[in-house]
Amino acid sequence: MAVDIVLTDTIKKPTHLLKTIKKLNKMKKYIFILLASATLGLTSCSPFNVRSDYADTANFTTYKTYKLRIDDLKLNDIDKDRVLNELSRQLQTKGLQSGENPDLIINVKANHKKITDVTTSSPYGAWGWGGPFGWGIGMNRTWTSNYNEGAIIVDMVDARSNKLVWQGIGSGISVDRPKAKQKQIPEIMAEIMKNYPPQRK
Repeated sequence: MAVDIVLTDTIKKPTHLLKTIKKLNKMKKYIFILLASATLGLTSCSPFNVRSDYADTANFTTYKTYKLRIDDLKLNDIDKDRVLNELSRQLQTKGLQSGENPDLIINVKANHKKITDVTTSSPYGAWGWGGPFGWGIGMNRTWTSNYNEGAIIVDMVDARSNKLVWQGIGSGISVDRPKAKQKQIPEIMAEIMKNYPPQRK
């Protein structure tokens, strides 16, 4: 009898083991898909708020040359260079060249505003220690932080008609963090210029 039991268990265990391995493989596939989706969501999410608008009557294929106007670009020399270098690079990738008798006057502006963030959290949930039958109601905690958020505006004006034909705005630059600015300014300029020329619907 004891021998029969041992033999039966020996026969059953491999099939049980195979089923378990198959289940684990399926779970791995699901976990991989979930992680891939989450990663894609994170990488595609931009920290900036970028928007643009354009004149329906403008023929953007006729614009070949531009001239920059930076009277309203109130930035220090370091940040100004970051903005203009990336903007010039982006314009050239769009097929536009700098010229003294331009088709477009491009006015670049910058501004910033003070943001106040208020965060409220309950560290132990709504009921605090021990749930509704424990140590009573949990206490909320509130934190307030103030910081400056920068924005860049790019206005494209038809040099002949002197009318605004395209505008791109990007906000969300961490003005108070020099290392962040160094990375963010070229990034936000690239995102703004993704919308030029506009894709007509």
